Amino acid sequence: MAGLRAASLAAGFILVLMAAPLAAQDVTLLSHDRKVEIEGDLLGYDGEFYRVETAYGELTVDGSGVTCEGPGCPDLEAFIARLVASGAPAIGRVLMPALLEAFAVRDDYILHRHDSGPDVLHFTLHAPRTPEIVLGDFRFLLTNSEEGFADLLANEADIAMTLREARPDERARARDAGLGDLGKPGRMRVLALDALIPVVAPANPVQGISLQQLAAILTGEIDNWSGLSGLDAPIDLHLWAADTGIGQASKDMILAPTAQTFTSRITRHSDGAALSEAVARNPFALGLTTRSEQGATWEVPLVGACGFALRAHRRTVKTEDYPLTAPLFLYLPARRMPKLARDFLAYLRDPSAQLVIRRAGFVDQSPEEIEINAQGDRFANAIAQAGEEVGLDELQRMVALLAPLKRLTTTFRFEAGSARLDAQSRSNVEQLAAALELGLYDNRRLVLVGFSDGQGPAETNRKIALRRAEAVREAVTRAAETARFDRIDLSVDAFGEAMPMACDDTAWGRQVNRRVEVWVR
Repeated sequence: MAGLRAASLAAGFILVLMAAPLAAQDVTLLSHDRKVEIEGDLLGYDGEFYRVETAYGELTVDGSGVTCEGPGCPDLEAFIARLVASGAPAIGRVLMPALLEAFAVRDDYILHRHDSGPDVLHFTLHAPRTPEIVLGDFRFLLTNSEEGFADLLANEADIAMTLREARPDERARARDAGLGDLGKPGRMRVLALDALIPVVAPANPVQGISLQQLAAILTGEIDNWSGLSGLDAPIDLHLWAADTGIGQASKDMILAPTAQTFTSRITRHSDGAALSEAVARNPFALGLTTRSEQGATWEVPLVGACGFALRAHRRTVKTEDYPLTAPLFLYLPARRMPKLARDFLAYLRDPSAQLVIRRAGFVDQSPEEIEINAQGDRFANAIAQAGEEVGLDELQRMVALLAPLKRLTTTFRFEAGSARLDAQSRSNVEQLAAALELGLYDNRRLVLVGFSDGQGPAETNRKIALRRAEAVREAVTRAAETARFDRIDLSVDAFGEAMPMACDDTAWGRQVNRRVEVWVR
């Protein structure tokens, strides 16, 4: 019977309860002095740690402190780190291979690509001076976001590549499968940013569309261009397929707030290239696609009754000032992955990786500092739209505080109807905390500035915005465990509804306006 016999654990053992069982084989792990013996079924080996199912539960054991005996023991010299990622082709077809190639160049590995069919990209990493030695085996399964989650939950993939957040039922199934909470820190990361944009053919004269009009088109309430001050012609509507991450994100971001459903008069496409090609050649077509897949179409700005017009520029996507920002996600398992795989995931936050992301057509997450005079008309227009209860003294106080500072593209926003940070903002907490730990803002001043929508009394809104800024400060300082806060001037302030980023007459605009910005000096 599998068991654990030891009077005490020898130094070098690390025992952790884990989940996600793999194919099992009998092994015995012995400490070097042979005083500790662990018998059980080997569930996995990642090049550093053994995972063993014993009569006392699943244990993870540091391989440096033991020797392995039995038919299930791995060949330590021939160990290959394996990684399988499944999900959205928009991530797996171009972006992940490009990042893997850059990772190999940085660390001097030799990268080989193998022909594995149209829906599987297969790469191997080889030792620099001995190319016959395979160190890593990486496979990207081109499925869709839904299948990516399913493969992760079935332990058929190590990573789910998705164009949307995990839904409540998927998070519940993950907990039932022993994978824990997919929403916890470390289980999900934002790889890059994109945005949903309405697009038309270059010959289409429409100059702008509101989010309410866009929702009405998607539901069929508006089905003629005359409803947008255009020609008297039916709108030919094009969307991503319903089972794709972008198709699902389109519904979640635009129709979910109104609990409406799509019209049946839609042409669906399996990818963005097909959609943009169809829209570009039809002057009466309207498509909803991603910024990275715009092709030869023209983006239609999002406009509001108050005069704001928003486009999905790189900076407006980074800051989420554009309301339909769409992050690209990687969801990770609860178990440890091989060191080479962990090194690759760590590389994804490297500045050189952010450059690869940008060159691939997506929006990177490298923070940028923007001076007020480089922010276009944002500052002046936003002040012009300030609520009636915001007095001159408060506007002057805001200008006095912000004028000497630069706005960081790192912004924090909250889920609709919730005090919980949204997915991009939770990633921003980790990014800013890591920068603080590295000392990148030592001897500098950082001000977390809270803003609100214009619903309710101005003073109440200012207090709510201040509490949000304080909550962000608490989250960042909690995450930045090793930062030297004695070297950083980190403070909070709030101006409530004084500087709206979007029209306040819609739920989407109010959500954009509820934010915490980072200003630095």
